[in-house]
Amino acid sequence: MKTGKMPCLALPPAVITQDSEPLHQHRRLAILRRVLNDDSLPLRARVAAALVLLYAQPVSRIVRLAIDDITDDETTVTVRLGEPPSPLPKPAADLMRAYIRSRQHMPYASSGSSQWLFPGRQPGQPMNPVSLQAHLRKIGVPPQRGRTSAIRQLVLQAPAPIIAKALGYYDKTATRLVTEAGGTWSRYAPGDHTR
Repeated sequence: MKTGKMPCLALPPAVITQDSEPLHQHRRLAILRRVLNDDSLPLRARVAAALVLLYAQPVSRIVRLAIDDITDDETTVTVRLGEPPSPLPKPAADLMRAYIRSRQHMPYASSGSSQWLFPGRQPGQPMNPVSLQAHLRKIGVPPQRGRTSAIRQLVLQAPAPIIAKALGYYDKTATRLVTEAGGTWSRYAPGDHTR
């Protein structure tokens, strides 16, 4: 277009169809309960849905998790989203263990040896986030709305800086979410208070 060999293109404006209005807490927990207990749903989608609904992780970050980000010491399963790693509650931990064991039987040639928790079809590449979002929607999990609901609930239960550090969010983002959710941690001062 700059050299004049191609006409200018007019692209239609992008239409965003996602509804970012968070789910009600009861609805989020009902979806989470179904995801954790319904064995007829695909295991990969169930694990991803649990990470979205429990830890407010965006799908783009979930697909970038590596096997090394999951630690299982036979009593506790943790996932490294931030520092320190976050423990998975019992039903989600059992689901994660089952998923990791099942990875060797995935239909892609490289998935058994892949470093990615959610390996893609291309060797050495993680799953495409758009594909994972489609899997989540197919099982009835709205990824954006579920994530928004989860993070708002989390910042209401603990100080924003702690949630931000544990889940890999920026402090300013977590603080903004507290304000949006009507939280009361606005005067929390992080750091060492033993002096």
